[in-house]
Amino acid sequence: MEKKKRRRITRVLILAVLGVAVCYTLYSNLTKETRGTLQAGDKAPDFVLTDLSGKQHQLSDYKGKGVFLNFWGTWCEPCKKEMPHMEKLSKEYKGQVEILAVNVGESEFQVKTFAEQYELTFPIPIDKGKEVQKAYNVNPLPVTFMISPEGEIVDIITGGLVKEEQVRALFEKVKP
Repeated sequence: MEKKKRRRITRVLILAVLGVAVCYTLYSNLTKETRGTLQAGDKAPDFVLTDLSGKQHQLSDYKGKGVFLNFWGTWCEPCKKEMPHMEKLSKEYKGQVEILAVNVGESEFQVKTFAEQYELTFPIPIDKGKEVQKAYNVNPLPVTFMISPEGEIVDIITGGLVKEEQVRALFEKVKP
């Protein structure tokens, strides 16, 4: 008799956990629109962040050029794979497509060490308070937003860009 009671309680608990999970999933999917999820065709939210050299970067200052806006972290394996392609193409498309590689919430020391290790020369602003990450609804990392010369989001890529051809195709999409 005792075993039957325990089984019944276990079943009820499992069903309750599943019910909560289903409700949370439905809630999060149904409220995605009201949270302001960005999509292709939307105007890219403007922001100002400071890079490793102390220079401020405001997205709206890049009007007239395509922008490869990448959110990343030093611990992120796909980020490590895409950085060499980004570096190479930043030089090739200089003046046409600019990279803003926004590091999310890490220390300047960590970011500077990473940038030196990968010999990165493009601007690396740090989003210390994660305000820009929130404005762009970025999670998980990496996420790349391709922004047209007019300031419109052309494409959003979640996950690492591990092949140079992938990065080149994205640069071509926003090249003036």
